[in-house]
Amino acid sequence: MGSLWHGFADMGMVTDNGPFVITRGEGVRIYDDAGNEYLDATAGLWFTNVGHGRTEIGEAVGRQLSTVAHYSNFGDYAGDGLIALAERVAAMAPVPGSKVMFTSGGSDAVDTAVKLARRYWTELGRPEKRLVVSRSKAYHGMHIGGTALAGIPLNREGYGPEFMPDTENIEWDDAKALLGVIERVGAENVAAFIAEPIIGAGGIYLPPDGYLREVRDICREHDVLFIADEVVTGYGRIGHGHWFASSRFDLAPDMITSAKGLTSGYVPMGAMIAAPHIAEPFFAGGTWWRHGYTYGGHYGAAAAAMANFDIIEREGLLDEATRLEGDLAAAFAPLAELDAVAEVRTGVGAVTGVQLADPSDAQAAVLRLRKNGVAGRAAGMGALQISPAFVMTTAEVNEMAERFAAALS
Repeated sequence: MGSLWHGFADMGMVTDNGPFVITRGEGVRIYDDAGNEYLDATAGLWFTNVGHGRTEIGEAVGRQLSTVAHYSNFGDYAGDGLIALAERVAAMAPVPGSKVMFTSGGSDAVDTAVKLARRYWTELGRPEKRLVVSRSKAYHGMHIGGTALAGIPLNREGYGPEFMPDTENIEWDDAKALLGVIERVGAENVAAFIAEPIIGAGGIYLPPDGYLREVRDICREHDVLFIADEVVTGYGRIGHGHWFASSRFDLAPDMITSAKGLTSGYVPMGAMIAAPHIAEPFFAGGTWWRHGYTYGGHYGAAAAAMANFDIIEREGLLDEATRLEGDLAAAFAPLAELDAVAEVRTGVGAVTGVQLADPSDAQAAVLRLRKNGVAGRAAGMGALQISPAFVMTTAEVNEMAERFAAALS
């Protein structure tokens, strides 16, 4: 039995069958320890936007580590590269003048935003605004706050009845349900509403037409903060020239949580982006927010992020994500005709979900995909995730769809 404890795994099964060992990646393909090649359907775990094997990013990190690897950014400490990255991310943000707090990853970013929402209202003399509303099927990381807000029941089982007080979960596609909560408990008690523009781990669900605009308007009308969880969709995955889904859908969120595509997964990093009115009470002076992470804003990760953005901009990968939106729809929509497939969800960004008719077949389907040369994963209740790197060509999308079809036929 090996010593590695895998995340989200039946370790008995891993022990019996052995791990799937990846030794190399290049572009949109990965290779196992036997030399077998696989198309990477999921860009790692939603994150390898620029593809595998980008030595430019590794070299940038190496230069930074050999100069000064990291130092705390608590108090007035900061690295020059970190300051530059904050300016660059703020310039991408949908709300001008935003402030950026860096974290170690997406789960940290979510907990940061939820804590800030409550602390913000306290600073404004309204500490009773504590309730945070989330949605069914939602995934917001695996820290205490994110798990409390999760809309995936299996992720909350076995830990007791309540992680964090003052949270409520509503149906993912019903804007009126949000309004109902606000009216029932009183807007004076609601701090924030958090939503993924595209539900990721909960099963790859695209937003119903007009839904995001409606919930955003409800929040604005009732003085409730809107937190856009863009850990999956941030940094280009939504396409159409936008760095964030919030820009494409004109949401102007109060806060954005992000990670994954920030460094294309080359080094762990996350960020919480706050609109200027959220930051103002803390930037005015005299107020300490006692929150932060030892490795939040790691200098090596900042170097990776800067190199990652350089590649995206130089190679026009935001436009490539837009192309992938059409390519994925064209290549995967026909799979809905297969008996094993109930639905194909596609058409918004470089994201597609293939919903299996029999959700209990999901893990077996992932293994069949692997035998057909695709590294993939299941999400939600029996959906197969497709979220490739932006560098995947049209020919490679078609090749991947053919491999999917062979595995599911």
